[in-house]
Amino acid sequence: MHAPQTGDRVFITGASSGIGAALARAYAARGATLGLLGRRRDALEALAASLPDPERHRVYAVDVLDRPALQAAAADFIAANGGADIVIASAGISHGTLTERAADLSVFDTVFATNVNATVATFAPFVDAMRTQSNPCRLVGIGSVAGIRGMRGAGAYCASKAAVHSYCESLRLELRGTNIRVVTIAPGYIATPMTSKNRFPMPFLMPAERFAAQAVDVIARGASYRVLPWQMGLVAKLLRLLPNVVFDFAFSRAPTKHRKDEA
Repeated sequence: MHAPQTGDRVFITGASSGIGAALARAYAARGATLGLLGRRRDALEALAASLPDPERHRVYAVDVLDRPALQAAAADFIAANGGADIVIASAGISHGTLTERAADLSVFDTVFATNVNATVATFAPFVDAMRTQSNPCRLVGIGSVAGIRGMRGAGAYCASKAAVHSYCESLRLELRGTNIRVVTIAPGYIATPMTSKNRFPMPFLMPAERFAAQAVDVIARGASYRVLPWQMGLVAKLLRLLPNVVFDFAFSRAPTKHRKDEA
């Protein structure tokens, strides 16, 4: 399968800020036509206006949890552009959680709905349309190094990103032999508004623009799974290999993420 070409039709969720916005800028610089979906219309319109040929891009002020609106946005993008070449499910949230806190049960629900279920809902409207195209297409799930092992105080986020990895792997097998490749990208620490709230050291912190440039290349190659930056890929491999007794000793007292009800 040949790599997608400059001028691709790219649909990105979570485009209001962070990784999604950085990917939008990277693809626009390569001549892509974009569908930018996020909750904040003002941020999306400002992003679109800053891109080359802004009139070519479409903005969708939609919450990914609103499935009918998400499906309508996908249908509009396909109709307006005659299809889609790359779909990136970049929308995601992160909150610290503790199982014993009753208030955190609803946080678990929202994190899973946003990070996992919305990834499925983002891809679903595009699969049949992509199958009818003769060109190579990509469905891109944004996981996380946090999905490799469960971390203290981050059960919802870690479990949701592990689910994204497994879901994308299943989808990859389902679409094997078609013109659609499923790409899973697991970011390490990327400098975004989400990570700015972390109260612990973030090794190999990577600027969002550098991440996006590397991610675009990974997506073009159709790699099945990639950790970025590469240094965190080595960390991920080590984490997979650690026996539970060693992992538990090393991380049982690690700092935790802020919970939603914390200042």
